[in-house]
Amino acid sequence: MQVMRRDYRRALSRCNCLTAVMVAFKGIWTKCFWRAVSGEFLATLVFVLFGLGSTLNWSAGETASPPPADLVLISLCFGLSIATMAQCFGHISGGHINPAVTAAMLVTRKISLAKALFYVLAQCLGAVVGAGLLYLVTPAAVTGAGLGVTTVNPKISVGHALVVELVITFQLVFTIFATCDSKRTDLGGSASLAIGLSVTIGHLFAIPFTGASMNPARSLGPALVTLNFGDHW
Repeated sequence: MQVMRRDYRRALSRCNCLTAVMVAFKGIWTKCFWRAVSGEFLATLVFVLFGLGSTLNWSAGETASPPPADLVLISLCFGLSIATMAQCFGHISGGHINPAVTAAMLVTRKISLAKALFYVLAQCLGAVVGAGLLYLVTPAAVTGAGLGVTTVNPKISVGHALVVELVITFQLVFTIFATCDSKRTDLGGSASLAIGLSVTIGHLFAIPFTGASMNPARSLGPALVTLNFGDHW
């Protein structure tokens, strides 16, 4: 009798686990779900392609000491790319385009676990494809000088770099939650533009420190394509 009860409890436990998984992943076979996941993939692909493209140094190899990439150019390109993609895909997927944003949405229970997992996978895959496309269409002499891989300034420690990344990523997520709060009645203007500007100021501040990642997928893409994981943490 005790053996039967033990087997029954085990079977019930497995059933409860299966039910929990089914509840967490319900709705993943709907057209709307995969439309949203595809939107995250495409938005991240375009964002990474354009953003990394602005970091390329086309003077590499032509002079003894090529000039550094323009800080304002890079910051504006990343910021405007995010603003544009958020405006285009916001009504489809929410326009996360960033695993950090998706994680914040999951923690605050604004999206399901299943959607968060598939969003992060789509974002990372989109970033790798975007970086790969840029690598394919760019001359080797230019990509050899870097493909926008985020690196820590040797003048600062890894701990300081981590603090910088936490601060700029926090201000981005904070801006998103503040501008997309349905309870606010004082909002005006474009939420997408505000989010894009938060990315811009984050880059203006942090590029000299860490290259301004703010986005795990954005850092993963070029690191995987170039196999440069020196400061990829």
